Amino acid sequence: MALTLTLTLHNFFRSSTSTRLRAALNLKGLEYDQIAYVLRKGETRTPDYLKINPQGLVPSLEREDGKVLTQSLAIIEWLEETHPEPALLPKDADGRARVRALAQMIALEIHPLNNLRVLSYLAEHLGADEAALQAWFAHWVRTTFDALETMLARDAETGQFCHGDTPGLADLCLYAQVWNNKRFEVDIATWPVIAGIFARLDALPAFRDAAPPNQPDTA
Repeated sequence: MALTLTLTLHNFFRSSTSTRLRAALNLKGLEYDQIAYVLRKGETRTPDYLKINPQGLVPSLEREDGKVLTQSLAIIEWLEETHPEPALLPKDADGRARVRALAQMIALEIHPLNNLRVLSYLAEHLGADEAALQAWFAHWVRTTFDALETMLARDAETGQFCHGDTPGLADLCLYAQVWNNKRFEVDIATWPVIAGIFARLDALPAFRDAAPPNQPDTA
């Protein structure tokens, strides 16, 4: 039985972790309120927000019972357990392992090196200029996307989306990352399989409505 609670999403329109969670909520057909924070203004570092999420990160998903969930992948797994349809993970163990691996290639290999905290540290403490930051970002995207493209092109499990013909956990991460890549002028045409999957995801309302340009706080 699905858990039904009023949900408040603390997020930022451009945050890739926020984008993947918005898409997951949309796929599950769940309504949620949004509270937006401007990361570059330090709005997630205020005492009020740190009471919600001591890490000072987005997204956080707050339930009406006061429970706050953090870390996008953990929240998505919670959604999968409490609202199992439509499924974001395959029914078979091998399929679940593959989808989680594809998702983690993006969420654990690219994102931690290319998020705002890291880029800000490189600029403020190591003197990296905009060109250096763009090169750093593109390097870590290419390192993983080259391998991801190979795996998606090689594996028989790949369909219209990362795994079969329905979008799931890996697609949430891929979609959000490609939007992030656009900001740093990383050309998706380099990876035709990824580009095709992204285009098909972007045609789905659940994903398109989660995209950064379509959020109320878009600047």
